Amino acid sequence: MFDFTYCTPTKVVFGKNSEGRLGELAKEFGAKKVLIHYGGGKALGGELLSRLRWSLDEAEISYVELGGVKPNPRLSLVREGIALCRKEGVDFIVAVGGGSVIDSAKAIGMGLKIDGDPWDIYCGKIKPQKTVPVGVILTLAASGSEMSNSSVITDDETQVKRGCNVEICRPVFAIMNPVLTCTVPPYATACGCADIAMHTMERYLSGGETLRVTDAIGEDIVRTVIACSKRLLKNPEDYEARANVMWAGSLSHNGLTGCGGDGGDWSTHTLGHELSALYDVAHGAALTALWGSWARYVYKDVLGRFYTFAIQAMGVRPSGTREEIALKGIEAAEEWFRAIGLPTSIGELGITLTDEQVKEMARRCAEHCGGVKGSCRRLKERDMYEIYKAAL
Repeated sequence: MFDFTYCTPTKVVFGKNSEGRLGELAKEFGAKKVLIHYGGGKALGGELLSRLRWSLDEAEISYVELGGVKPNPRLSLVREGIALCRKEGVDFIVAVGGGSVIDSAKAIGMGLKIDGDPWDIYCGKIKPQKTVPVGVILTLAASGSEMSNSSVITDDETQVKRGCNVEICRPVFAIMNPVLTCTVPPYATACGCADIAMHTMERYLSGGETLRVTDAIGEDIVRTVIACSKRLLKNPEDYEARANVMWAGSLSHNGLTGCGGDGGDWSTHTLGHELSALYDVAHGAALTALWGSWARYVYKDVLGRFYTFAIQAMGVRPSGTREEIALKGIEAAEEWFRAIGLPTSIGELGITLTDEQVKEMARRCAEHCGGVKGSCRRLKERDMYEIYKAAL
């Protein structure tokens, strides 16, 4: 195993009606004036926003609002948010939504503390040292951004998607009421479940040493999310399934499932970010469309990991050669993707690409990750092209 440092400073308040504690928590963390940041007001429901305003009013905390966050959150809205916060003297940001809203809030928070453009953070030109604190009201279980150190933003002018991973952008608190996710549409729920599983699988299916207890946590997260996703297809208001998925989303991306490992592979996420940036594909769907092709491209390099994953996470019977079992594990994962209505190819996303478009996507992907990516196998531009091509 590898040495590691594990720190999760986010305070979690989990349970029914927990959003009513927003004012109390914002005051605890020193808020004087809050930006309430969200996506579509209709999607959230006016009642939720009213309850949040009331909670802040009760705590005598003033606020301004900025909605309009879209999936694959846009740089242009981040810039708008920074300008609004500076004008209004905002000292605390509350993200109400899922990963896109939280990532946008993090970008605004960090952008308020630098002299340059926020995109300079995501291009690696500036390493942020401070941020305006962010609190979260989670309404979609998916990205794990409510406890993670990561934020991903898309430049809507160039269709470039970049991520930033710094400890300062972990939210100071996350309010998590599973009831708030019960109205999430089935496709978005499925995409969220896939993203949660993939955050665990990216760390589990790697080329380095691991820690057995961490592996066991990851295996159980994958098994739990698979089981609960199927329950939610039958009954979207299944509170226990919603609660398990919500908590799994946080644990999958707060660093826990990577303790003792090499940091993970992350090739599928890198390939998927390029696909979603260029074609505005839902993040979870981009991952499932590419994962099987990536897995078949690299599994022989880390056969033992795929073999264990197949048995422990996907429930494959240990009958046959190690390679046969590893392949059955890949097939079982794809069967789950299909069972919850997600694609296992780019074509199933309704996207038809020419060979030149595939080459361009591989070129951009390689350029954006510094020429090489991966732990199971170090992928270069040609490898990325072959994986994209296989996923068509």
